[in-house]
Amino acid sequence: MGRRTFLAVAGWLATALVATLIGLAAIQVVGESLTGTPGGVRSQEEVARALAEPPATVPTTPPTGAPLPTGSGGPPEPGGQSPTPPPTSPSAEAANRRSFSTPGGSAIAVCVPGGVWLEFWSPRQGYRVDDVDRGPDDDAEVKFVGPSGSYELSVRCVGGVPVLEPDDD
Repeated sequence: MGRRTFLAVAGWLATALVATLIGLAAIQVVGESLTGTPGGVRSQEEVARALAEPPATVPTTPPTGAPLPTGSGGPPEPGGQSPTPPPTSPSAEAANRRSFSTPGGSAIAVCVPGGVWLEFWSPRQGYRVDDVDRGPDDDAEVKFVGPSGSYELSVRCVGGVPVLEPDDD
């Protein structure tokens, strides 16, 4: 084996060794974020304790005049204004509020003096909102369209409680 061949092989081996060491050092620096579980691994007791805690409550309606959060209640009205709340505030008691779900999305409805009001709606991943009749009215509807077809939620108030109207298909 000639001197040139020996130097070429030695150079290649040195380059491979340096590249491997740089790769290992990078993995060591990044380490936990690549290979670990975010927040660490939890014991069964920690999981049971977390599940036993009551869920945090998040308000479903923004303050008057505030824009709706992204994905809730659909896009703002033309002119950049949020849809106006019903004549009586939709933040009614929990007994007057119900959530409904379809494979295309979900909605929360509340009974107010003017009828039923869709307080919040959200399409599932891959779906979009095709049409919304928010109310308050005798009935409120939201239609979700996606890869598996369309799903419509139609809600009305019975005895002051929102109920799902049967599908007319």
